[in-house]
Amino acid sequence: MSHTPYPPSYYAASALPAPERPPLQGAHETDVCVIGAGYTGISTALFLLEHGFRVTVLEAAKVGFGASGRNGGQIVNSYSRDLDVIEKQVPPEQARLLGEMAFEGGRIIRDRVQRYAIDCDLKDGGVFGAVNHRQLGHLEQQKRLWERYGHTQLELLDAKAIRGVVNTELYVGGMLDMSGGHIHPLNLVLGEAAAVASLGGIIHEQSPVIRVQQGTSPVVYTEQGQVTARFVVVAGNAYLGDLLPPLAAKSMPCGTQVVATEPLAPELAQALLPQDYCVEDCNYLLDYYRLSADKRLIFGGGVVYGARDPANIEAMIRPNLLRTFPQLHDVKIDYAWTGNFLLTLSRLPQVGRLGSNIFYSQGCSGHGVTYTHVAGKVLAEVIRGQAERFDAFAALPHYPFPGGRLLRVPFTALGAWYYQLRDRLGW
Repeated sequence: MSHTPYPPSYYAASALPAPERPPLQGAHETDVCVIGAGYTGISTALFLLEHGFRVTVLEAAKVGFGASGRNGGQIVNSYSRDLDVIEKQVPPEQARLLGEMAFEGGRIIRDRVQRYAIDCDLKDGGVFGAVNHRQLGHLEQQKRLWERYGHTQLELLDAKAIRGVVNTELYVGGMLDMSGGHIHPLNLVLGEAAAVASLGGIIHEQSPVIRVQQGTSPVVYTEQGQVTARFVVVAGNAYLGDLLPPLAAKSMPCGTQVVATEPLAPELAQALLPQDYCVEDCNYLLDYYRLSADKRLIFGGGVVYGARDPANIEAMIRPNLLRTFPQLHDVKIDYAWTGNFLLTLSRLPQVGRLGSNIFYSQGCSGHGVTYTHVAGKVLAEVIRGQAERFDAFAALPHYPFPGGRLLRVPFTALGAWYYQLRDRLGW
């Protein structure tokens, strides 16, 4: 069996030591078999173990190999489509449930970090930067909307105030969310996986699933073994492939790019981000950035539809980095990597079941660090017989991409071009 290591990245280079977890071999039985050891799968396993379930997690590569170990490391509340969009699509009670869950993920992460003493460089504070007055007006509306759902740790920033948290001329204002923040994303999922093991959960790495046999007691097969379970949770997201075709039909893997600079001089790092908050702008194809624990600037953005690896990541990202911080024109880029996330047409997550005992969550659409932790709790709840919050997600409408799988990439890229034009023109 081939061994799939972490792809090169700053996170892989700075990850804390973790045990090698052997591939699945032979026949096993458990209460719940989880496919995928990213945030969704590990979060689900942890919630189930805390309630006495036996859990086996099967991972095709290594814990956090996909988006969970390669993302921008930002704790951002709500979903990729905000609550005003949801309110227009669903009944009030469903909107209330989804609205309450929109701010739960950050609390779950902080609880996990504290409860299991996870070393992941957790810092509080996230900023949304408005590059024009239309975006600033939207942030004002968003603040009122979020406060209506009880989320009050918000502060609007005018042009002067935002200079106090991010040293760039790019923004006309913004909004600070103190319940946002940032983490070392790979160390977070590695710490959560260690918590799973501490509670008796079993994780098998290098164990890609090749078939799922549905039925009263579903069976999950790998090349060298099989797991029979009462329930199965599918948490492969952009790395699931065609294992379950119904899940692939209404989603599309996309790539996002991230770079990490050389460590910055302490006074330069302090000058760029004086409060050590993370930042993302309000553009449709947004830029996001923060400082690492060793004072590198981690800067990401861009989307490659269809999840192709771009030839030169630094060439894609560096112009936006310098547009934001021209004072970094001589900075060296030490790491550049790409990671896939799963996009849905609605840009809202897809949650549901196949038959009566196979559950799934996918399609975070680039907003996954907080949502996946909520998803883990919701999936654990439905397996425990509490379906109200699961049903609120499952009832969201979802549609196939126009043109099917053949044309979904060009159609989506065309739509993204339109929204980029709107951002540039300030519409």
